[in-house]
Amino acid sequence: MPKKKLINISTKGGDSGTSGLVDGVRLPKSSQIFVVLGDLDELNTWIGYSLVTLSQKLPEQSAALRHAQKNLYLMSALIAKADPNKVTLANEELTILEKNSLFLQKSMSHNWTQAFLYPGGTETAARLDIARTVCRRAERALVELSQQQHIPEIALKYVNRLSDYLYVLRCFVNFKEGYQEALFDTE
Repeated sequence: MPKKKLINISTKGGDSGTSGLVDGVRLPKSSQIFVVLGDLDELNTWIGYSLVTLSQKLPEQSAALRHAQKNLYLMSALIAKADPNKVTLANEELTILEKNSLFLQKSMSHNWTQAFLYPGGTETAARLDIARTVCRRAERALVELSQQQHIPEIALKYVNRLSDYLYVLRCFVNFKEGYQEALFDTE
């Protein structure tokens, strides 16, 4: 069997404070596009961390989150100027998130609340809370970038729906594990 050539991850191309996009353009690492890509990478990482405990408890929702991770990679590639003829994120992905969210909401309808809840609860729910807040940050960064350059509309919609789904999933996890939510009260 022939040996595979080792690819050195240290290209040294970023040593001067720049980084390259898929189309070859180099920009300062402080550019808004890299803020967005960093936030999406952090979101993907928090989802992965959530999957560590979720995958044992809710395999169907774990598969949905793994699918969301794939979509975050595709979205990142599009934002990083990949060829849109080769990399796409279909509008059907929004429907998938919405259906998953609605299914979870109906599953806990007798215990579902629209009150403000304190973050946390079970360990998995707390991890999902962090993923949700990072998703919202990524969304804000993406909106800012969209004011500077064209962003595929699907990207803005997807992160918005994903943060909604992460919130509902967090509530569902607490519900399934019998955690009594701590409701915010102004008194």
